[in-house]
Amino acid sequence: MASGDYYDILGVSKGCSDEELKKAYRKLAKQYHPDLNPGDKSAEQKFKDVNEAYSVLSDPDKRRKYDQFGKGAVDGSGGFGGGYSGFGGAEFDPMDIFNSFFGGGFGGFGGSSRRRNGPVKGADLKYGMSLEFMEAAFGCEKDITFSREDLCPSCKGSGAQPGTAPETCPSCRGSGRIQTQTQTLFGMTMVTKDCPACGGRGTVIRTPCQNCSGKGRKVTKRQLHVKVPAGVDTGDLLPIYGEGEPGRNGGNKGNLYIEFKVKKHDVFVRQGRNTFCEVPITLAQAALGADIEVPTIDGPMSYHVKEGTQPGDQVSFKNRGIIDKNTPSIRGEHTVRFVVEIPTKLSEEQKKLLKAFDSSLSDKNYAKKNSFFEKVKNIFK
Repeated sequence: MASGDYYDILGVSKGCSDEELKKAYRKLAKQYHPDLNPGDKSAEQKFKDVNEAYSVLSDPDKRRKYDQFGKGAVDGSGGFGGGYSGFGGAEFDPMDIFNSFFGGGFGGFGGSSRRRNGPVKGADLKYGMSLEFMEAAFGCEKDITFSREDLCPSCKGSGAQPGTAPETCPSCRGSGRIQTQTQTLFGMTMVTKDCPACGGRGTVIRTPCQNCSGKGRKVTKRQLHVKVPAGVDTGDLLPIYGEGEPGRNGGNKGNLYIEFKVKKHDVFVRQGRNTFCEVPITLAQAALGADIEVPTIDGPMSYHVKEGTQPGDQVSFKNRGIIDKNTPSIRGEHTVRFVVEIPTKLSEEQKKLLKAFDSSLSDKNYAKKNSFFEKVKNIFK
C-alpha cells in the first residue's frame, strides 16, 4: 500500500469534486509515467502510489469507506470498518487505470511490454451471517459452510492431464501479450494486448485434465468454526485471511469476509456502542417515587425512580452498553426513558377517588401546565 494519505498523494482536498480528482490524477500520472522516467525507481513508486490513490478515491463506495475508516477498510488489512469493496480478487495494476484514461498506445504511453502472467491474488469471498442482538453484543461462536473454488486435486491447478504439463505459448513465447502497430492521426503507435492464442496466460494446454476440464479448479464446500467478537454491528466485516479462492500463477489465496446482520431486539435498541430502552411506570410511581428494576443487556438492575418523574425523563448508566469491538475495555452507555402509563378501565369508585384527588391539587402542583398557559396568554396580549 502507498504510504501517506491518498488525498495528499494526489494533492487534493478531502471534499474535492470528481472533476478535480480526475484533473489531479491526469497531471501526476503523466508526470511519473515509467516511459517518461526510465530507470527512475522513485518516479515508478510515485506512479504506483498515484494510481492506487485514484483507484480508491474515484470509486464512491471505496472513497466513503476510506474517509470513515482509513486504508484498512479498502485493502483488507484492517479488522473492522464499515465495509470492504475489494471483492473480486483482481490484483491491482496501475497501468490498467492509466490506460483507461490515455489508451493502450497514445503518445507511447502504456506501450512497454510487461508480463501479464505473473502471480495474481485469488478472489475474495463474502459470507452473510445473521446474529441475534445478544450474540452481537457479547460475541459468540458459529460454524459456517460456504462454497469456493479450490485447486483441482488431480492436476494440482495446472489444468493439464496428470502426467502432462502446460506448454509455453508459441504465439507470445510465454509473455501472454502481443504487440501490433496501428496507424492513427498521431502516427504509428504500438498497441499491446492479451495474446488471443493463450488468453494472456502465456501457456497452452494440449491435454486438458479430465477431472476439471482443463480449468484447474473445482467448486468445493468449506466448513469453518468462526469466533465472532463482541460488539459487532450490522454491516461490519470480519476478515478471515487466506480462506478465499486460490491465486493464479503462484499468487496468494484471497480472503473470506463475513458480513454481519444483527436482528432487532424486543426491548433494546442500539446506536453504535449505546443501548436504549423504554420502561413504563405507574402514575403513583412517577408522582411518589419508587424502587424498581430496569433492564440492561447484563440483566435487571435496581433503580430508585425519583419523586415527580415526568413522562420522557431519562437516566443513563455508564459501562452498561455494548462492548467496543476494537477496544474491549470500552463500553457504551445504557439509557432508560420512563413512560408514565395512565390507568384505563377505571371502576366508578376509582373514578370518584381520582376526581377527589384531582380536586385536592392546586396550581403549584402543575408547574409545566401553568408555564404553558402563561405563554399562551402572552401570545394574545
